[in-house]
Amino acid sequence: MTAHVLTTDKPFHFEAGGVLDSIDIAYHTSGCEYSPGKKVIWICHGLTANSDVEDWWPELTGPGKTIDTEKYFVVCVNLLGSAYGSSSPRSVNPLTGKPYFFDFPAVTIRDMARTCIEVRKHLGIETVDLLIGSSIGGFQAMEWSIMEPEVCRNILFLATAPRISPWLGAMVEAQRMALEADSTFRRCKDLTGGVEGLKCARAQALISYRCFKGYGITQKEDDPDCLFAKKVASYERYQGLKLVRRNFDASSYYSLCNSFDSHNVGRGRNGVENALSHIKARVITAAVDTDIIFPPLEMEEWYRYIPGAVRHVIHSDYGHDGFLLESNQIKRLIDHLLD
Repeated sequence: MTAHVLTTDKPFHFEAGGVLDSIDIAYHTSGCEYSPGKKVIWICHGLTANSDVEDWWPELTGPGKTIDTEKYFVVCVNLLGSAYGSSSPRSVNPLTGKPYFFDFPAVTIRDMARTCIEVRKHLGIETVDLLIGSSIGGFQAMEWSIMEPEVCRNILFLATAPRISPWLGAMVEAQRMALEADSTFRRCKDLTGGVEGLKCARAQALISYRCFKGYGITQKEDDPDCLFAKKVASYERYQGLKLVRRNFDASSYYSLCNSFDSHNVGRGRNGVENALSHIKARVITAAVDTDIIFPPLEMEEWYRYIPGAVRHVIHSDYGHDGFLLESNQIKRLIDHLLD
């Protein structure tokens, strides 16, 4: 896929207050240019992913694969507030010549959805044949499908929900607390500020992304008679370090965590049920049976509000990360919607 950056030519007013004269929106597309009539697949990515879908969903995306980047025009927009190209706390404030850090405006999920609309209009796309959103990407996809119900024809909401739950809110707050416990975090002078807190926040997040059985499969001690179980401790520390090595910074992670709190498609729309009733696309909602972040029980409470929506449960031993790992099951859902 090919990387692009759209710099808007007008002020961007953030829903929670604040305005920037322009913003950068990083995105990837299929290598070819868009031409009317070509089927469009639009993907909204997860928390610390980037807009290069082939990078984090390689089993499903690429030439000749289910999300065929030669057959379809594939688009993915980087989250506003992310460390991977879109405007974020690490962006340089033109007034100071230094990163915004905590002066960057608070970003909501609706702000993120608006960046998708900006890119859609820039590319001249009138119809999205398939919209896929997972986790926080699913938040974004839901908002967009309500904001522009005529645009999307088919949607896969994958391991997500229409509103942040108290359970997820608690997980996100614990990660913010880990960031704030690092004494260098609030005194950021460069992108290395808060690194140790970021490692801890990421390690906490990984626990919620997996589940009891998954850890038992991948992190079980090789020696059943070991004196102290250390394999999983090493894994947790490695995952924190891995995110830092991917050049993610603590202030951007904090901004994205705050964005979670804003998610409520029913805000200002007479509630979640009424908001979801305005979606006009053919929809499949899919939960992962071992997902502790968005359990199937939660999906049962809201999928029926979307007219004609079909629910599906993906089996996985790996919790929330099943949306990344259970390629064969997800392929069948995508094939069904593309048929």
